[in-house]
Amino acid sequence: MVDLKKHLDDLRRKFADSAEFFDPRFRRVAEKIFRGGTRAAPYSGVSTFASLPYKEVNFAAPDFGDLQVAVVGIPMDLGVSNRPGSRFGPRAVRGIERIGPYHHVLDCAPAYDLRAADIGDVPFASRYRLEQCHENIEAAITKIVAAGVIPVSVGGDHSITHPILKAVGAREPVGLIHIDAHCDTGGPFDQSKFHHGGPMRNAVLDGVLDPTRTVQIGIRGPSEYLWEFSYESGMTVIHAEEISGMGIPAIIEKARRIVGDGPTYLSFDIDSLDPAFAPGTGTPEPGGLTTREALELLRGLKGINFVGGDVVEVAPQYDSTTNTAQAGAQFLFEILSLLVFSPSAQGR
Repeated sequence: MVDLKKHLDDLRRKFADSAEFFDPRFRRVAEKIFRGGTRAAPYSGVSTFASLPYKEVNFAAPDFGDLQVAVVGIPMDLGVSNRPGSRFGPRAVRGIERIGPYHHVLDCAPAYDLRAADIGDVPFASRYRLEQCHENIEAAITKIVAAGVIPVSVGGDHSITHPILKAVGAREPVGLIHIDAHCDTGGPFDQSKFHHGGPMRNAVLDGVLDPTRTVQIGIRGPSEYLWEFSYESGMTVIHAEEISGMGIPAIIEKARRIVGDGPTYLSFDIDSLDPAFAPGTGTPEPGGLTTREALELLRGLKGINFVGGDVVEVAPQYDSTTNTAQAGAQFLFEILSLLVFSPSAQGR
């Protein structure tokens, strides 16, 4: 039996007036974050993604220094089919004041374990012309990739993923883990194919995305008839209603098997979550993932060779609670944490 008085006396001697971290695991993290007995207040300073340092980049003549990862905002929502507003997503996600810095499951602190920075937003030549915006996105991400830096983007509507993939997959087609309510493999309508319902189809047809190394998770809703391209091209589709039966561990195993060891992109649409958790999005679909399920899913992808990622479709004006922006910021942090273990990041 434990002598409680002696146990309490021992605890007091060790911890009562000590700011020391005794466990080597926790001390390793604390030594990175604490300075002079304190750490930066989450509500102070300039807001950046996940409290990363800010690095100003002139995209006309960019200098990325020694960055491994560049987080960039893409405030553009000209491709939406219903509710606009995800142009405000990057600002809302930046404004979430308490994300990280330590990831207790993956045991990392990406702002300290990676040479990463928030480099601001993609510069757009026009706020009105969708195709012009896509050209600007591709040009900016191409410069990031050419510098040997991994891009992590925050949108913006999901049409932004097409020009990103054109940049990331320019040398060889990449695999894709796509977490979403929608397959986004629809064809042209209203005289355009450049909408947020078709980026993955466009990327395959452009030769920058390998459909046989693509898995789409959380798919549901009334638009299934639009996504025959997913099946015809060889993508793997896991519908939301299959998740309970399969279980998250089985889905993780399947996704890892599909993408293998090759370069892989991760695209997380906030509408993959049930609207109970993330109502602030353009096309909410009931019956989605819980935040706990989505976190478990992403954390099971540790070690995959990720070469980029994005979080898209946060439209904060439809959510008075800020829960959607909170979720978006958390899943951005999850992507950054996964990059700590990506072979592509480790080699830079």
